[in-house]
Amino acid sequence: MTFEIDVWVNEFLVKIRQLFGERLLFVGLQGSYNRGEATENSDIDMVVILDQVTPADLRQYSDMLDGLPNREKACGFIAGQQELRHWEPPDLFQFYHDTTPLIGTLDELIPAISRQDVQRAIRLGTCNIYHICGHNLVHAKEPRTLMGLYKAATFTVQAIYFEQTGDYVSRKVDLLPLLQPEERAILQAGMDLKAEPEKAAEGFDAYADQLFNWASEVITLYSLSD
Repeated sequence: MTFEIDVWVNEFLVKIRQLFGERLLFVGLQGSYNRGEATENSDIDMVVILDQVTPADLRQYSDMLDGLPNREKACGFIAGQQELRHWEPPDLFQFYHDTTPLIGTLDELIPAISRQDVQRAIRLGTCNIYHICGHNLVHAKEPRTLMGLYKAATFTVQAIYFEQTGDYVSRKVDLLPLLQPEERAILQAGMDLKAEPEKAAEGFDAYADQLFNWASEVITLYSLSD
């Protein structure tokens, strides 16, 4: 049976309004379905912001999702407004730009994101990639971990382009030709691995070396840009 994201989202919106009523401040769609890049294995990344969130709310939300079709695809983020307003701004950069509002707006729910916050998001992203990539090269040597790191690198590449130009480009195919050669190579490699996952094992050393070296260079570059 063909999965239709619009039908699923519409049913989700009806159910969540019934569940939380006026407590519901925001609902948005993130991820590959939001970007028009979803495959049959993609999750549905929903963002839900309430006046506040308790463990009981989380259980009720989970029960609501259990009543929807394709429950196994449901994913995402749920939080209270005060927690979101006090969240680390670098973490909110990608969150804000990769979310399409369906109910409400994020503009009044998150703090202003400065250029320094974007630079810090870049540093944090590449530091994590560098750390895990090095661990994977030495210890796990796991192709799936490498693929996950390239997926994470996509978000960092988007942040780098935004920091350089002030433009956020969500779709990888649109972003690719706009990038500098170093970031273009990383994004292209990630796209290749998503299209042909077997390459992560076949070319593990080359892909891992490329990613590790790029992360090292970006960490150094953005440590000098404060």
